[in-house]
Amino acid sequence: MADGMQPIGAPWDADAILALFDSKTAWLDRRVHSDQALYQLEMERIFARGWNFMCHESQLPNAGDYFINYIGEDQVICVRDEDGQINVLLNTCRHRGNALCRAEQGRAKSFVCSYHGWNYGLDGRLIGVPGQSTYYRGDIDKSRLGLVKAAKVESYLGFYFATMASDAPSLHDYLGDVGRTGLGMVCANGEVEVVDGIQKNLIDCNWKIAVDNLFDWYHVMYSHASAGSAGFLDLASIVHPKNQMVMLGDYGQAIGGPGLPKKTQQLVDQMSDDERVDYARSGQSGFARVRPGMATDLMGREGVRSMDHPNIFPNLWVTLGGMQLCLRLPRGPSHTEIWWFTIVPKSAPPALRQAMIRHLTHLFGPAGLLEQDDGENWSQSTRAAAGFSSRKVGAALQMGLGHDEVSVGEGGQASIEGYVSEHAQRWFYRSWTEWIAARDWAEFEAMRSAPPTGVV
Repeated sequence: MADGMQPIGAPWDADAILALFDSKTAWLDRRVHSDQALYQLEMERIFARGWNFMCHESQLPNAGDYFINYIGEDQVICVRDEDGQINVLLNTCRHRGNALCRAEQGRAKSFVCSYHGWNYGLDGRLIGVPGQSTYYRGDIDKSRLGLVKAAKVESYLGFYFATMASDAPSLHDYLGDVGRTGLGMVCANGEVEVVDGIQKNLIDCNWKIAVDNLFDWYHVMYSHASAGSAGFLDLASIVHPKNQMVMLGDYGQAIGGPGLPKKTQQLVDQMSDDERVDYARSGQSGFARVRPGMATDLMGREGVRSMDHPNIFPNLWVTLGGMQLCLRLPRGPSHTEIWWFTIVPKSAPPALRQAMIRHLTHLFGPAGLLEQDDGENWSQSTRAAAGFSSRKVGAALQMGLGHDEVSVGEGGQASIEGYVSEHAQRWFYRSWTEWIAARDWAEFEAMRSAPPTGVV
């Protein structure tokens, strides 16, 4: 082409994909947010290949309980079978492809297709075919026509994930220290459960812009100024622009947000759990959350100081210190379905539980003050990425580039501490290019970058 750019929708080779983000200059090609061919590669090489969050164990307490989720754009049924095993099954009948389960969650003894009546067990086996002996003349092998299962289903701290790739690493290894720290944040105060009723809304933005934003503490004082001026939030007490802590892990895992200073944590470590609660309430720590002693076992000596915003690659955000989970589900290059899971302590009294739910739904989600601000920004950024001239401009993710350093603390946990930065965003996009440039897991493992060290 005359402008030197690849036509929209044209096939991409590995070199062209890797050139979409330059880690040395922090320049991002905006086509990552609009190109249809890149989007199709994401479905194949990120979502079908990687580990995707499915549900929490509290959502499926009994045999037959199910919850509908997605792996990319493939709808799946997460269901507990009679043996207590959680299965993840493609929600598509093997006969004509009809969706078996239309409800978002519930309880079933089996899954019967409304088209022709094929019946599947909770483990995905085909157990009934109308007219098997007459219409089919007995010539049908049901053992070969069960529902397609996820290649692997594994859990960590009660959070279930699935992958369609049989050669994917274990979930434990995929999460790595940073991912396990992020999920540990949710359970840092004890056992939790998911509140029934997932809030869902559709935003006309690319899913990566929504993920990118969760690491972005630069926008808070500007985008959410109305929440501050209305007295709904004390923004200055949330941002802590000089006490940011970024953790970067294998496979694109990252945490980016405020961090408790080391000296403060050293003081906290000498306190009992009751003393920690009083200390946090007094405001002396400068942070709303000071975690109990057990949190260190889940999050590590350094990770326990992280206050917020892990992303389990590709699209699971842990926010508000673990009180909410958010999935950014792709619905084409220009649309994202946002799912909000509200998390409460299992031991929470009814009044506290309701107060938490009320507060959380007014922060994020379709009725949240903050989400409405963000959605407008994401939408406009996505639209610009599709413009013929605008998409050639690129995006500059330079904040903090070359000015900070990775430090390694106790237990080998690495972090970058200092001012608000774009270190996590740069790691996300660098990892993203490597994910979709590689054709399979073996190639990806050979080419993927290790988390950065030294000056970043």
